[in-house]
Amino acid sequence: MIFEHFALNIQKPLEFVEWYTSNCGMKIAKSMITPPFTHFLTDSSGRTVIEIYSNPSAKIADYNSMHPLEFHFAFTVDNVDEVKEKLISAGAKLVEDVRLGDGSHLVMLRDPFGIPLQLCKRAKSLV
Repeated sequence: MIFEHFALNIQKPLEFVEWYTSNCGMKIAKSMITPPFTHFLTDSSGRTVIEIYSNPSAKIADYNSMHPLEFHFAFTVDNVDEVKEKLISAGAKLVEDVRLGDGSHLVMLRDPFGIPLQLCKRAKSLV
């Protein structure tokens, strides 16, 4: 099996798409301009796909109340501090900034929609 996508039902899918494409290098793979405004976004490598929509037939989670360890996006970046400052300037909020003993640097933010977003510079890449 090959992982295809994961999906989130959110309040403001069009604003989410705009923020992530403008600030996180994500690209639109497929989109729907009418409700539920479904968009499939890929990361800059084209490997990971997020499906975003706003469908009132299902509950929209209160992502802002979730602890980041319950759910978060994680992006590998070369310069954690630079990207952190860029995203904070774009409306993200800092949750924590951690440097691990192995040299890894992990920063947890909340995007403007309350969704936890982690920036990772690992001493040894996971993939």
